[in-house]
Amino acid sequence: MATTPRLLRILRRTLWQALPTVLAVIVIDFFLLRLAPGDAAEAFAAEAGSATEETMAALRDRFGLDQPLLEQFLGYLGNLAQFSLGQSPMYNMPVVELIGQRLPASLLLMGTALALALLVGIAAGALMAAVAGSWPDRALSVLLLLFYSVPGFWIGLMLVVVFSVTLGWLPSGGSGMVGAGLTGPAALLDGLRYLILPATTLALFYVAIYARLVRSSMLAVTRQDFIRTAVAKGLPRRTVLLRHVLRNALLPLTTVAGVHAGGMIGGAVVAETVFAWPGIGRLAYDAVLKRDFTVVLGILLLSALLVILVNMLVDLLQAWLDPRIEVG
Repeated sequence: MATTPRLLRILRRTLWQALPTVLAVIVIDFFLLRLAPGDAAEAFAAEAGSATEETMAALRDRFGLDQPLLEQFLGYLGNLAQFSLGQSPMYNMPVVELIGQRLPASLLLMGTALALALLVGIAAGALMAAVAGSWPDRALSVLLLLFYSVPGFWIGLMLVVVFSVTLGWLPSGGSGMVGAGLTGPAALLDGLRYLILPATTLALFYVAIYARLVRSSMLAVTRQDFIRTAVAKGLPRRTVLLRHVLRNALLPLTTVAGVHAGGMIGGAVVAETVFAWPGIGRLAYDAVLKRDFTVVLGILLLSALLVILVNMLVDLLQAWLDPRIEVG
């Protein structure tokens, strides 16, 4: 009965903390991007091969780049007040519509990668804690260190070489078979085949973090008095590990996973580029190259909102896992 008001207080606290964070993200991102060299007009001229001064002036006037910086910022705030992220000069379409086309693919990729990382990481960490000090523990530690140390783009390329080029089991890029017209289970299976390699590439780095975190947390919880009490009561070792040790060891994991869930867009840029996955990570990369800062600002704002939303969910999840957590 008392749980619901406590969760509401935690949610209200998180919302109040989110407001200044969003404002700071908007201001800092806008002015930092304006310090970057070049603009959309110069990107247009580079693609065309050349441009006169009159053409450059016309382009800057068309995109509003000739206005004073403060006036541009106020115009951006005006767009946000109308729930608009502005118009993309390079794609000639609203940024909201452009991001909306790419967002589902990115959410699918990041959600699958995070679920895979949590599943494999928790299982590996629990296994390592159960056999701590043995050769399987050391072997898994070396493998996890490899996942953590090797760059994501190299892992992606090696997966393509092994599973696409050598074995021919999985496609090397894209998000679905072009022109196949598949529906139902066939379309689902086809999409899964294209999803496996980029999701695995994105997940392996986080698997290493989660497995090591779960292992250390479980070993620390095992030394607590309430675990000794559970063992003294004669509870089976499996029950003690799963229902008592693992549940309490998941608290630090939820915090770390929450931070990663919001910041996965950075890692998704690599996976989406290597596998030509049509998500917002690849869109952000292309927008930076084309100096389309309106799109970049929209993606950065979306990333900040995603981090805040995930933090809210993490706060609620931790409060549910541990009833001792209260509003600070």
